Amino acid sequence: MLTSSDPIPASGAAPDVPRKGPRADTLPALLENWATNRGDRIALTHLDHRTGPEEHAVSLTWSELDQRARETATWLRHRVEPGGRVALLATHGADYVIGFLATLHAGLVAVPLFAPSTPAHGDRLHAILADAHVSVALTTRAKQPKVQAALQHLASPRPQVVAVEATRADPEPLPLPDPEDLAYLQYTSGSTRSPAGVMITHGNVVACARQAAVSYGVLPGRSVTVSWLPLFHDMGLMLGVLAPCVLGIRSVLLDPVAFMERPARWLRALSRFPGAISAAPSFAYGYAAGRVTERERSELRLDKVGALIDGGEPVRPELFARFRERFAGCGLPALAHCPSYGLAESTVLVAGVPAGAAAVSTTFYREQLARGEAVPADPGEPSTVTLTSCGWPAGQEVRIVHPATGAELPDGRIGEIWVSGPNIGRGYWQQPALSAATFCALLAGDEQPRWWLRTGDLGVRFDGRLYVTGRLKDLVVVDGRNHYPADVEVTVEGAHPAIRPHVVAVFTVPDSHGNEVVVLAERSSWVIECELDAEEVTGAIRRSVAREHGLPLHDVLLLGPDEVPRTTSGKVARAACRERYLAGGFAGSRAS
Repeated sequence: MLTSSDPIPASGAAPDVPRKGPRADTLPALLENWATNRGDRIALTHLDHRTGPEEHAVSLTWSELDQRARETATWLRHRVEPGGRVALLATHGADYVIGFLATLHAGLVAVPLFAPSTPAHGDRLHAILADAHVSVALTTRAKQPKVQAALQHLASPRPQVVAVEATRADPEPLPLPDPEDLAYLQYTSGSTRSPAGVMITHGNVVACARQAAVSYGVLPGRSVTVSWLPLFHDMGLMLGVLAPCVLGIRSVLLDPVAFMERPARWLRALSRFPGAISAAPSFAYGYAAGRVTERERSELRLDKVGALIDGGEPVRPELFARFRERFAGCGLPALAHCPSYGLAESTVLVAGVPAGAAAVSTTFYREQLARGEAVPADPGEPSTVTLTSCGWPAGQEVRIVHPATGAELPDGRIGEIWVSGPNIGRGYWQQPALSAATFCALLAGDEQPRWWLRTGDLGVRFDGRLYVTGRLKDLVVVDGRNHYPADVEVTVEGAHPAIRPHVVAVFTVPDSHGNEVVVLAERSSWVIECELDAEEVTGAIRRSVAREHGLPLHDVLLLGPDEVPRTTSGKVARAACRERYLAGGFAGSRAS
């Protein structure tokens, strides 16, 4: 088993608690206390790059943030019944944070979303707003016309769309929520026809933030979070809003577009704010390493970075290695890398490599992994795959379980990851059957029966550490052999230089003889389509996959830039790829 009591080299101090005030068990109570005890200290800084080439910094102290949240909370309390849902459709920045905190302070349930920018976004928003029965949609004055236009076709009753700037009211005393009360609905990425909102309580928020504090070495008065991750994403919300407010540390926000345009902006913020704790998916580390210029790199000083969390998608060790090599000369600490694992159903965090501990990668034989067993191999051996450990549980218990029998598996055997702890959500909004199946699993032979969360992820315990191998539902099974799509996708990416990194989907489709494998790959944006030999690229893909995995491919489609479906958090949506392929939605599909 893996438990939070296992000896781990965690470097974090015990989370700071307020010196005054009777309550420290919900976010609104903690925000009140920080306003009382640290009122003149800066709580939030937004580095705004939308107004020109130079950033415009907007900061709020704890007193100012608490005051603004109370004003909007009072406005909401007079218009929404207790427990009602309020959606956040604002742009990334201080108004989003104020609206979110105000919703919780008013005893309402927040639904963190995003300001729509494409018709596809409108479809997803409609599905979520209808599912959550949202009463009010908070946005900004600049985005209000677009939000109203995007929601005009929503079935009645439509939510009232209002700008956060227009909700300032004289603050009134409001009762504080209890830890068991619902705080927000975190909608997971997936099909717009069946949105699933994870119910997160105030107690879940506080527990998860304090778990993260210990894992990633948060030091009161010295640590600061720096984040460009979307605030509607579970990791972005925790890093940019929840953890700072629970722990009483400063939060620095950048817009996701600002990072994508110039990743040096993120690294400059890490240089500017000592003790920075930040997070990004693996692709972002490789992206930054390749896009930061020599001149930009020469201005960076990264020696005081506290922790760089690597999560949100399968950890790719070669991408952070490239990042480390690129910025080692800027003083980047050798032990800053913190590979982690989590999901929305656990608020965000399950396991991680603590700050100050070395990330460990292990090479395994691919054939044995396909059979459900982790057998180590020497790096560089043929037919192997290297996985990076996600460390140890962060204040919770983790088991590796046979998905069919519910029995715990021994070390070295691959099974489903099950989790139990105070950060686990209450279930899915208005989906009792799915909630029971996912959040109320019973471990066979458990001496102390309790409910476990079935993550749907496959993993293995090896040398006391957790390794995540893939998603159970995405597993590619051909001729009785298991293949992990992420592993095959890495092979496809390396098959030809014209293939765009991190935008490959591998999935199976039904055939009269069983399952057949399909590959979707985007060509890189620098490739001129008329000069590309598509047969050369697809042939290289087929040869590489056959050589490395022994897999014949039913179809290989080379698509243009941005044609592979993605989730709102930017990850390739394999299920949507498969669905569109079967519907003949891609040119050249041969669905049967």
